[in-house]
Amino acid sequence: MQQHQGWADERFGAVADVFAANFAGFPELGAAVTVFAGGRKVVELWGGTADERTGRAWTQDTLVPVFSCAKGPVSISAHLLAERGRLDLDAPVARYWPEFARNGKQDVTTRMILGHRAGIPALDAVLSFEEVAAWDPVVRAIEAQQPLWEPGTAYEYHGHVLGFAVGEVIRRITGLTPGAFLRKEIAEPLGLPVWIGLPESELPRLARLVEAEGRRPMPGPEHLLTRIVTMNGALVFPGLDVPHGWNDPALHAIELPGAGAVASATGLAGLYAAAATGLDGAPRLLSPDTVTGAVGEVSSGAGFLGFDMGARWGSGLLLDSPAFRPLLGARSFGNDGAGGQFAFGDDEFGVGFAYVANRMIGHGDARANRLIEAVRECLG
Repeated sequence: MQQHQGWADERFGAVADVFAANFAGFPELGAAVTVFAGGRKVVELWGGTADERTGRAWTQDTLVPVFSCAKGPVSISAHLLAERGRLDLDAPVARYWPEFARNGKQDVTTRMILGHRAGIPALDAVLSFEEVAAWDPVVRAIEAQQPLWEPGTAYEYHGHVLGFAVGEVIRRITGLTPGAFLRKEIAEPLGLPVWIGLPESELPRLARLVEAEGRRPMPGPEHLLTRIVTMNGALVFPGLDVPHGWNDPALHAIELPGAGAVASATGLAGLYAAAATGLDGAPRLLSPDTVTGAVGEVSSGAGFLGFDMGARWGSGLLLDSPAFRPLLGARSFGNDGAGGQFAFGDDEFGVGFAYVANRMIGHGDARANRLIEAVRECLG
């Protein structure tokens, strides 16, 4: 029995075949994939169950938490400000946010933060959920933080700090928090269902996350990786059905710009298509020169913790990473989420792509990779 609904242009029929096969080959629950080519939507597929408790079906407008896919909208926003001449990514952050310079961060640039090289992947401050939700306590903690290494000399994934730090730069320049900037300047004008800070009115469309069996547990609370992912315990991970967990509307309501986006596949794919090609004949958000700057490799290899997942990073964006997330080529740029969600754009091939799902398998799992391979084959 067909597991999905939607459509795909004849040229992209292989994407529909792989999407259907994912339901047979993986513990898929609900999922969606959307592809734009040349600014035109060529694939929009969805299927399965949005809420396992009630049996509510996944529909065309279902939204899902997409975790660190949030870094894509935040990074695109920063590059948009750079294109407009309002942000120099290679100037010290302190030019825009003077208090940031404290405790050895005076030479840290926005590009260092976007490239996970600023030396502040986690914060020493222990904050409550309410303080994280209030924004300013996190900003004060970042100002007080001393880098763990000399900025620029090493890298480690700046899980939540990237979103707050770049988000505060956006706020200092525009007066808008990153979620508000995203909606005002990009998502609302283009009609894209992407949020960092989900309005209560959108909750009926939200899919409910479930945990796939066999995911490796996090190390202990003192481990740097756990501190990065949970902000020293202010957030739980994976922590789905607990207060302030990833199925709690209170979490989705706050601006958590490093890992708290909520979107549909069409919203994310449309965002990357808008950045790379423009939508439906409209001008593209980011010029070729801006994309060239964004896709220059900033970090790769083993990070500060000694892990090497094979990821390559540009300025806030995951690049074509054959050992981790094979994309289309040297001008592909995107970001993935902790549950296996993934979105990217490519202005050489003219593509915007997004896959979202509510059964969490993990970063870099094969579901999105198989769909990207299908897109690659369809493009020839």
